[in-house]
Amino acid sequence: MIRVSVLGAEGRMGQAICRLLRDDPRFKLVAGIDRATSLKNVINETDVVIDFSTREATLQNIPIIVEARKSVVVGTTGFSQSERDDFLKMARRIPCVFAPNMSVGVNVLFKLAEEVTKTLKNYDIEIVEAHHGKKKDAPSGTALKIKEKIEKSLTEEKLEKNIPVHSVRAGDIVGEHTIIYATEGERIELTHRASSRDTFAKGAIEAAAWVVNKKPGVYDMGDVLSL
Repeated sequence: MIRVSVLGAEGRMGQAICRLLRDDPRFKLVAGIDRATSLKNVINETDVVIDFSTREATLQNIPIIVEARKSVVVGTTGFSQSERDDFLKMARRIPCVFAPNMSVGVNVLFKLAEEVTKTLKNYDIEIVEAHHGKKKDAPSGTALKIKEKIEKSLTEEKLEKNIPVHSVRAGDIVGEHTIIYATEGERIELTHRASSRDTFAKGAIEAAAWVVNKKPGVYDMGDVLSL
């Protein structure tokens, strides 16, 4: 049985992950860590940490996880470039899955973005993402990953473009991401819409099961899903 502690347990994603872990016989939920509790108190009884907290909390807790030589799955977004670099420097010392979005569908969208862009490289390309009004970071980490994938493909085709990202923060939208490819006379759109946070929570749990026996290094959901 895999022993799991969840960082950010009071958040929307943390609550969904804890609920699903309790119903999964592969796992034992050791603790849900919130602002009033400490990972230090349970790290020795934990095999893998799932972290959907804040960038500040992630940066504070990654040294604890590394020192204890535990595995970690991190879905936290909103890092500055320097914060991301600091996190990755630490995370490479342990088995770590680091991904802005754990859903199977979104990770297929990442793959599609790379391939479609190679064919439609001369089209106008823009990204639109929408989330609930309480989401703190904009653009979303997922939108930035899509942008990264598109720009990688353009670079391979010896092209450079600025790919605009448009953010919507409204109501209770779980998560929507659309890539628009447009030219004279036609438009193609690739869209992923999430209707439940369980989609992301299930992906995070599968990543936790996958990473516990891996060698130290930073992996993404493409590795988990063999994409």
